[in-house]
Amino acid sequence: MSDLMRRGATAPLAVSTDWSELRDWFALLKPRVMTLVVFSGLVGMLVAPGHIHPVLGSVAILCIAVGAGAAGCINMWYERDIDALMRRTARRPMAAGRIEPEAGLAYGVFLAGLSVVLMGLATNWMAAAWLLGSILFYVFVYTMWLKRRTPQNIVIGGAAGAFPPIIGWVAVTGHLDVLPLILFAIVFAWTPPHFWSLSLWAHEDYARAGVPMLPVVSGARETRRQIVLYTVVLAPLGLLPTLLGLAGWVYGAYAISLGIGFLFHAWRVMTEPQDATGISLQGDAAARKAFRFSLLHLAGLFGALAVDHWLRVAGLL
Repeated sequence: MSDLMRRGATAPLAVSTDWSELRDWFALLKPRVMTLVVFSGLVGMLVAPGHIHPVLGSVAILCIAVGAGAAGCINMWYERDIDALMRRTARRPMAAGRIEPEAGLAYGVFLAGLSVVLMGLATNWMAAAWLLGSILFYVFVYTMWLKRRTPQNIVIGGAAGAFPPIIGWVAVTGHLDVLPLILFAIVFAWTPPHFWSLSLWAHEDYARAGVPMLPVVSGARETRRQIVLYTVVLAPLGLLPTLLGLAGWVYGAYAISLGIGFLFHAWRVMTEPQDATGISLQGDAAARKAFRFSLLHLAGLFGALAVDHWLRVAGLL
C-alpha cells in the first residue's frame, strides 16, 4: 500500500517533467518568430498564380515552419554564451543548461535537412533550394558572421526573414517573379526599424553580451534617426504592388494607412523626451509601441494583400 502511494505521489512530478522538457524542445524552434515567418510564406503561396493541392500546400507551409525553427535552434546553439548574459534570453533551454548543446545542434540540423528534402518532394526542388538558402543565410551569414561583428547585422541579416514569401510563391509556381521580390524587399526594409525599436530598450542586454547592435555602437540618438529613415523607405515600398498593378486599391488603402501609422510611431520614437545622448526619459515607451505596431504593420500588409488577391480572383473588384 505504501509503495503504491509513493508511486502515485511521484507520477504527477514525472508527467510535469516530461511536459517541461517537451516545451523546451519546442521553445528551441522560436515559435513566436516562426508565426510571422509562416504567415508571410502562406501569403506568398496564396497570391501566386496557379494551383497547389491543399495537402501539398499544407506540407509546404509546415516545411517553412520547420526550416525556420531549425535555423532558430542552431542560432540558439551558437549563441548560448551570449544568451546566458542577457535577461531577455537567459532562460532559453540551451543557455540555461536544460538541453545539452550537442543534442540541440543535432536536433536543429536534422530538422533543417528534413524540411528541405520534404519541401522538394512535396512541391519542387526550386522551392527547396530557396528554403535551404534561407536556413544557411540565417545560420552562417547572420548568426555566425554578422551578429557579433557589425551594427549592420540586422540590416543585412534581415534578408533571412524575407525569404518566406519567395519560398511560398516558388512552391506553387516553380519560378520567381516581380511580386515575391517586392514582398522580399518589404520585409527586408521592415526588419531594421522593427528590431532597432526593440534594441532601444534592450541595449543594456546587448552591451553586456558584447553584441554590436546600433544603440550600443552608435548610440540611441542615431538609432532613432535610422528608424525614421528606414520607415520612410518602407512606406512607399508597401504601396509598390498597387502602383505596379500587381494588387488592387483594397490593398493599396491598407498599405497607405499602415505606412502612415508606422511613420507616426517612428516619429514618436525620434521625438519622445530624451537626454543629451538620446536615452529615453519615459522608459522607451514610444519604442515599445513602435515595436508592437511593426508586428501589426507587417501582418496587416500581408493579410490585406491576400484579401485583395482573393477579391480580384473572385471578380469582386
